[in-house]
Amino acid sequence: MIRSFQNIFRIQDLRKKILFTLLLLLLYRLGGHIPLPGINTIALAKFFQAQKMGILGLFDIFAGGNLSRATIFALGIMPYITASIIFQLLAAVIPALQKLQKEGEEGRKKITQYTRYATVALAAFQSFGIAIFLQSQSIEGIRMVTAPGLMFIISTMLTLTAGTVFVMWLGERITEVGIGNGISLLIMVGIIARYPIEFGQTIAMLQSGVLSIFTVILIMLFMVLITASVVMITQGQRRIPVQYAKRVVGRKIYGGQSTHLPLNVNSAGVIPIIFAQSIMMFPQTIAQFFQGNATTSTILATITAWFQPGQLLYIVFYVGLIVFFAYFYTSVVINPNDLADNMKKYGGFIPGHRPGKKTAEYIDYVISRITLPGAIFFAFIAVLPMILISRFNLPFYFGGTSLLIVVGVILDTMRQIEAQLMMRHYDGFLTKGKLRGRR
Repeated sequence: MIRSFQNIFRIQDLRKKILFTLLLLLLYRLGGHIPLPGINTIALAKFFQAQKMGILGLFDIFAGGNLSRATIFALGIMPYITASIIFQLLAAVIPALQKLQKEGEEGRKKITQYTRYATVALAAFQSFGIAIFLQSQSIEGIRMVTAPGLMFIISTMLTLTAGTVFVMWLGERITEVGIGNGISLLIMVGIIARYPIEFGQTIAMLQSGVLSIFTVILIMLFMVLITASVVMITQGQRRIPVQYAKRVVGRKIYGGQSTHLPLNVNSAGVIPIIFAQSIMMFPQTIAQFFQGNATTSTILATITAWFQPGQLLYIVFYVGLIVFFAYFYTSVVINPNDLADNMKKYGGFIPGHRPGKKTAEYIDYVISRITLPGAIFFAFIAVLPMILISRFNLPFYFGGTSLLIVVGVILDTMRQIEAQLMMRHYDGFLTKGKLRGRR
């Protein structure tokens, strides 16, 4: 492992890519400490402390804590992610977008351009909502906005929209010039930046006697086991053997080799968890807006009590939604008919199954079987922190969506670095075998 890291900096091109990526990530973190004008940061911090388990808290995780600090990057990369997901879903039902996807590089460029336009529109809309919301809130009689009005709304919209566009540009530049997926790396850096705070809280509880050293050691061992299991499931694949028939073109013979079709155990990634979290957080978030109405507040308070994180009803619905969205999103990103058609076009077939419809049915059968255990495991990882915190009073903040994102991004980045090393005849991170690519 040490030799592999030494090899990274021996290759000039790879060294430049990594240093360029680190420089842009540092720039992103520096921009995350420039506050918006006219915000009372103390009142805002108190408000977000109360909203930690709400939908705004979830949004703040993906914004790297910038929303709770009201910085120029408060929206983070979420508008771009939302626009990308929207176009992925629309491509499954709109023939024009489907046609663009099949046009190769030019089609992808057009979809990327449409995604950028949608990002700007979403960022402007969300920044307007944030500006209106902030200037209407007060904590303990202290207003969050020192000078509310039209100028505050306009300046906030311009600043947050420009910040989102700049973050989007940083992510795209990292992807094109640096190493790894830029958008994913920006999210990961924001998540990792919160770990020292949570680690410091655990140390403070150890020093105050709330936790024993034995409990802390058990928590650390549990963290290692959970991380290892997440890596295994994330890398897990079902490899379907594929045989290509020989073809004679002129004087050359093509094909005749055996390969495989890799299907990931969890093809949907963390998207099902994000969708499920957003839906489950709506009752608590909506209840915050109807505190003035006594009747409505009572009804919503009852519903919110049923759906508190850690409650049995919350966990059951949460797990069910994760499994549902895992199947739903997998059906969007993987089309068995397209896989079967492409295989048939190049003379490939799965032994024991006829090309065409039978092959598509078999691929769909395999996907439906391997998606379930992957979805259940990721649901377990998602509910694990809330169970340990609410039921056993353990400060186990490590896990959930954050862990899945961090592990996935690190594996993807390591795979790209290893590919660069292997291409230049250096050993990768693993001397035996290679890191499997993620879909």
